[in-house]
Amino acid sequence: MQIFLARNNVQAGPYTLDQLNIMLTSGEVVLDDLIWHEGLDQWQRVGNLTNNQTYYRPAPIMTADNNDSIINNVTIFPEDSASTTGQDDKAVSLDRLYGKPERPAENAKNSKVDMTTNRQYTPNSNVSLNKSGAKKISDNDKVVGDVVLAPIMSRVLATALNGLLYVLAIFPLVMALTKMDVDYTKFQNIQDMDAAYQYSMTLMESIPSSTLMMSQVMVFGLFALQLVFITLRGQSLGKLITGIRVVDQTTHRLPSFTKLIGMRTLLLFIIYNLLFSFTSFLGFVVIIVHYYMASKSPENIGWHDKLAKTLVVKADSSQWVKQPKVK
Repeated sequence: MQIFLARNNVQAGPYTLDQLNIMLTSGEVVLDDLIWHEGLDQWQRVGNLTNNQTYYRPAPIMTADNNDSIINNVTIFPEDSASTTGQDDKAVSLDRLYGKPERPAENAKNSKVDMTTNRQYTPNSNVSLNKSGAKKISDNDKVVGDVVLAPIMSRVLATALNGLLYVLAIFPLVMALTKMDVDYTKFQNIQDMDAAYQYSMTLMESIPSSTLMMSQVMVFGLFALQLVFITLRGQSLGKLITGIRVVDQTTHRLPSFTKLIGMRTLLLFIIYNLLFSFTSFLGFVVIIVHYYMASKSPENIGWHDKLAKTLVVKADSSQWVKQPKVK
């Protein structure tokens, strides 16, 4: 089977099925690339054929009559035209496919042949073949399809930063309370929540109105800002600072509004509000359980992610596109 790939209206190939799967696994070919081989009636997105997996198992081939017109609807460079006649040493390299300069073999002794392109390149060239060209993947990174999973510690740091921002928002209120003689035993009796509520209202009435107003404005402003960033970017302020983002488990793009705001924001806010209102210890235990589950999962999925069917990944601009564009 001869498989052709295309990106940015530039064709590469042909490749074998084994070569394609190697390139999918390594990330050189991503799920948004276009693919054609005998049996397909048109160019299709790679991810559509692999169900967004990094392994392709084609269906039985059916002969097509319009093969030439399908192959020739993308640009082929003249010097690479011999690739269609079986001369693999003229195959279009992935550098060309990605619109990058070709990598020459400066030193034959220190170079090796890329088995997927039959081009020579130096191992230390360190050229990224990721579609965004922005991120380098380290040996410790977990890759799922065309995304790099966010490290657990980055997620913990993002949560801590969000908590710190909330503390800063209520700082005027906290400072006012420290100057008052607060009886904290009133809040320890879970069975008498009405008395705790009445006592808290009494405390609020004792705080200067200007301090209370300032704290309310800061808290509501923080929540509004968080909602804007989560809706538009899939990132809370903490995730924005740490460079990570929430994406859909299936599409690896921004999740729907229901998943982002309904499941991962408002529902979690209600759950943790209830937990911390009973006892702070219980709230922290549930957070620890979430990250422990994520650390044991191959895809870093905690119970938050299971609930919303999302992943937390290293942020990349290509993830903003909610639906991949297929030409």
